[in-house]
Amino acid sequence: MLDTTKPAARPDNPRFSSGPCAKIPGFSLDMLADAPLGRSHRSAVGKAKLAEAIALTREVLEIPADYRIGIVPASDTGAVEMALWSLLGPRKVEMLAWESFGEGWVTDVVKQLKIDAEVRKAPYGQIVDFAQVDFDNDVVFTWNGTTSGVRLPSADVIPADRGGLTICDATSAAFAMEMDWTKLDVVTFSWQKVLGGEGAHGVLILSPRAVERLETHTPAWPLPKIFRMTKGGKLIEGIFKGETINTPSMLCVEDYLVALKWAKALGGQKALAARCAANAAVLREFCAANDWIANLAEDPATESTTSVCLKFTDPAIRDGAAFAKSVAKRLEAEGVALDAGAYRDAPPGLRIWCGATVETADVAALTPWIEWAYRAELSAQG
Repeated sequence: MLDTTKPAARPDNPRFSSGPCAKIPGFSLDMLADAPLGRSHRSAVGKAKLAEAIALTREVLEIPADYRIGIVPASDTGAVEMALWSLLGPRKVEMLAWESFGEGWVTDVVKQLKIDAEVRKAPYGQIVDFAQVDFDNDVVFTWNGTTSGVRLPSADVIPADRGGLTICDATSAAFAMEMDWTKLDVVTFSWQKVLGGEGAHGVLILSPRAVERLETHTPAWPLPKIFRMTKGGKLIEGIFKGETINTPSMLCVEDYLVALKWAKALGGQKALAARCAANAAVLREFCAANDWIANLAEDPATESTTSVCLKFTDPAIRDGAAFAKSVAKRLEAEGVALDAGAYRDAPPGLRIWCGATVETADVAALTPWIEWAYRAELSAQG
């Protein structure tokens, strides 16, 4: 008989969702009291808040002074779409995908923009071979596969003297993983991921090379108003100084500012990355100690330190998809892990968010519960 005794300890915070993610430790609504509610984002106080958010983003992420940072509509998706629609066209394009969101960008470029792109794909658990990528082309990729738990280990594979632009969806990597800005021309993210901010807003970061492309290239297709970043062949600089394209939520901006100040006080980018690495290490050691569960990433060098995806490997499991869903339901019913099931398009398993706002002690407290849920479900399977 399997031991299905419930563990005694529980995570203090059971929120392991991969987005929106756990709030910063100790968060309370009182922290948002300084939000200029009912004020225009174009007022002096509104502009000041947005400019402060941009400045703190630059400081915490250590973004070069000549890179532009803009707060844009529609979360990370909006930021990526702005880049794709505005920048692609002058050069050949290579699309790299190893999970569902990367696949989505392939669809946009090939089927919507109708660009004859070179598409390189890898199955869940793997990453594309960057040695085959020609960086004299424009290259679009997702740094960390939120739905696959597979990431680019570093930017070393990107040449400094590339001819094309690198367009990087970094929504589950920004604030969590070391990124060499000299290798990246466009970076996008949503602050609802690693910093646990409220959703709906995206951040778009442009290198000088990307700005040059914007000012010298006119797309062959019409651009919706919320995608337009130039006027008369010149960058609309206001977008990158806090004059947003459409109306932002000042409550969400205040929430982002609170998280940024927490990150700065913690020690900035390196401290945030260390927290993520420590969280992911708990799950790595858990998998190493149990032969019935494993990381979905096949190469340890590519294992995500934020969206850690796990798969059940016990051959006694008869229906992998049903088993994984039932385990996730047991964890949620016990109140020890909320929203911990694998993404709907991903292989069956669990997805445990290990971003910087998650406490390592909570990840450690969760692992006995994963084992309990696995044993309880195996016993129920008969």
